[in-house]
Amino acid sequence: MIMTDAIFTVPQPVNEPVWNYAPGSPEKIALKKALAEAKSTKKDVPMYIGGEHVFTKDKVAMHPPHELKHTLGHYSKGKASHVKDAIAAALKAKPAWEAMPWQERAAIFLRAADLLTGPYRAKMSAATMLCQSKNAFQAEIDCICELADFWRYNVYFMQEIYKQQPLSTRTIWNRTDWRPLEGFVFALTPFNFTAIAGNLPTAPAMLGNVAVWKPAESQIYSASVIMEILEEAGLPAGVINLVYIDGPTVGEIVFNHPDFAGIHFTGSTGVFQRIWKTIGDNISMYKSYPRIVGETGGKDFVMVHHSADPKAVAVALGRGAFEFQGQKCSAASRAYVPKSLWKEVKNHLQADLKSMKMGTTEDFRNFINAVIDQKSFDKISAYIDAAKKSDKVKVIAGGHYDKSKGYFIEPTVLEVSDPMYVTMCEEIFGPVLTIYVYEDKKYEKTLELLDSTSPYALTGAIFANDRAALALANDKLRHAAGNYYINDKPTGAVVGQQPFGGARASGTNDKAGSMLNMYRWLSPRTIKENFVPPVEYGYPFLGEE
Repeated sequence: MIMTDAIFTVPQPVNEPVWNYAPGSPEKIALKKALAEAKSTKKDVPMYIGGEHVFTKDKVAMHPPHELKHTLGHYSKGKASHVKDAIAAALKAKPAWEAMPWQERAAIFLRAADLLTGPYRAKMSAATMLCQSKNAFQAEIDCICELADFWRYNVYFMQEIYKQQPLSTRTIWNRTDWRPLEGFVFALTPFNFTAIAGNLPTAPAMLGNVAVWKPAESQIYSASVIMEILEEAGLPAGVINLVYIDGPTVGEIVFNHPDFAGIHFTGSTGVFQRIWKTIGDNISMYKSYPRIVGETGGKDFVMVHHSADPKAVAVALGRGAFEFQGQKCSAASRAYVPKSLWKEVKNHLQADLKSMKMGTTEDFRNFINAVIDQKSFDKISAYIDAAKKSDKVKVIAGGHYDKSKGYFIEPTVLEVSDPMYVTMCEEIFGPVLTIYVYEDKKYEKTLELLDSTSPYALTGAIFANDRAALALANDKLRHAAGNYYINDKPTGAVVGQQPFGGARASGTNDKAGSMLNMYRWLSPRTIKENFVPPVEYGYPFLGEE
């Protein structure tokens, strides 16, 4: 029996400082060494099921998107039986994990954060740079800082939730028991952020839940490093089970299991909607109503007023649209620029884009790297080809692409005459920015146009120095974005500062990086204890006058 004769308090979380990897810095030297080591070895990546490293004969090669001829290693592809094994392992681990004192669970993830930012820092960054084609800075803010922030802040949020207790009276003690869900949580994670991939299974887990985790195929390499860290941090066997199996096979088993308790999802809107429908169709078979938490697509905007600083707008567009090749659900994808500012904004933007170098992640001079895979390359290049043929579009920057060595697409800027042109409306998820130039006097009408153009409502930005213009935009665009930025790019949400998530077709807006998300993985029990129970059934009203 574990004795706890104290009320513990976890360390106050602080956002992990971002290292800059300047020339000659110790962190740059260490990272280059880690990149060389990762490229010189062929990693054999297992699945993680019930504490076992599971290898199969079905090996799938892993290649950097920017260097297709190089093989980083292979992962062991699983089958239906492995999904069943993962669920069984999770349910077996659940009683002991749920019963473990919360401070012991907290210690595991606090240690994981320190391992990540300490001895594993270079290894984790190298894995993300190579398998997802992120440059050093994009990897640093993602797989190091944001993931560490998720683990530290979520532990703190857990503590703050547990502290929330109801009022009691003189003879009645009221309490809330913050229980984990009954069953297992399914984490379905994307390729673009290692931090999101790490957060989706661990946020429910630290609250006493168990998880089956399926990462995107192109993120498996870095996902395996996360599991290495969690194992070293002391995570018990079976609490999180990592499997590499095709989506339909996993879904058929997970969503037909009576112990399915919830899904933590980041991915496409279409996939999420199909999952929701499947859960609805199967609702009668579950022991409890599953929690459905998802962040999906976006068609994120930058709205510019004529009072804005043209240079600040251009920098926000360049960074917001083209960092990590636009493969962020928050990336600036459409912009509305007043006619009076357009020439200056365009000149600044074109000049910035001309100076951006493109190539491999190992060359730290490259701002632009490769898109993730063949499917993405083909989809993005098709939008560019169609734009070149349209009389409604001017290609004012980029427009070229090449997959002979890697999936490289130039940052491409389109100017459209039709604000409802397809690239203003549809999510592209790549380095394509579409700009509509509007008449200055039509600012309010353009705000209304922006709000009604896309089904998404994830992120957006407004640039203006005129406070009245800002106030009008804040009102008109109130439901257009879950993360709304004033005079800043629409990317770069920081855990604990800007909880992330959107509504409409962009997801359930459960705000990763906040207490709001953590509540979704709990099922509270209210406890009333009467110290002096009544011994007579009668009430005063029963007496006669």
